[in-house]
Amino acid sequence: MKWVTAVKHGEDFIGLVKEEKIVNVSELARSREMEFPATLLEAIALGDEFLVKVESLVNSDLVANYTYDLHEIQLKAPIPRPGKNVFCIGKNYRDHAIEMGSEADIPKDIMVFSKAPTSVIGHDEGVPSHSSITNQLDYEGELAIIIGKTGTSIKKEEAMDHVFGFTIINDITARDLQQKHKQFLLGKSLNGTCPMGPWIVHHSLVPNPDNLSIVTKVNGEVRQNGNTSDFIFDIPTMINELSKGMTLEAGDIIATGTPAGVGKGMKPPVFLKSRDVIEITIEGIGTLRNEIVE
Repeated sequence: MKWVTAVKHGEDFIGLVKEEKIVNVSELARSREMEFPATLLEAIALGDEFLVKVESLVNSDLVANYTYDLHEIQLKAPIPRPGKNVFCIGKNYRDHAIEMGSEADIPKDIMVFSKAPTSVIGHDEGVPSHSSITNQLDYEGELAIIIGKTGTSIKKEEAMDHVFGFTIINDITARDLQQKHKQFLLGKSLNGTCPMGPWIVHHSLVPNPDNLSIVTKVNGEVRQNGNTSDFIFDIPTMINELSKGMTLEAGDIIATGTPAGVGKGMKPPVFLKSRDVIEITIEGIGTLRNEIVE
């Protein structure tokens, strides 16, 4: 199952991707007078109860009446307003750590920062250039984990049981602000600098998330060409470390780090400018596309 949050006639709905079309599951549930969550964030928290309910809906004879082509709807971020900051794992690819410094910058322990919920936007939405405060906007293509089951001190061998699914995040970063403030939050949290989507793919469709190709293009040029098999810290380790003494909740989002090839790592550095188009493709997930706008 692939899940979206989308807009039709000015109203947000929970949608299911089916044969390259979108089923408006929210409206379908209303037509059956069925109690249904208002947001995908609420739906994820319901766990298997939600999945069973949706399966009965999409197998009904009425599903065709609530199915749209992609061009008929507007996609938002799957979770347009996360319940808390997006957790981000820094320097989780050896070559990226080196391009941002040297071999001495390869972390021995997991490195974590976050992006504010107000930074989240969806597929094909414009990323503000924020030209009045930065001239070093950069891209970072990343696989993101969506937590499906709340837990604390989650064991590595049980970590994947807490995953609902996966999506794509572009961790857009103002490198000059990041350097100026000596921490990551401000440079990572400008409005519109966390594109996410186009959908959440249920974990059952991604049998080996630690071995997925990830390619980032800017204006059609390949800039990043990596694989999640190059993680320094794998997914069970990330979940285990984050949950030590801190509760991970259903709907929490973890961006897993970016491969080498970011603009700052080029010689000389090449930063994003207005009208640049960034496309991030992750095997088994899809393609997230956004354009820099004034």
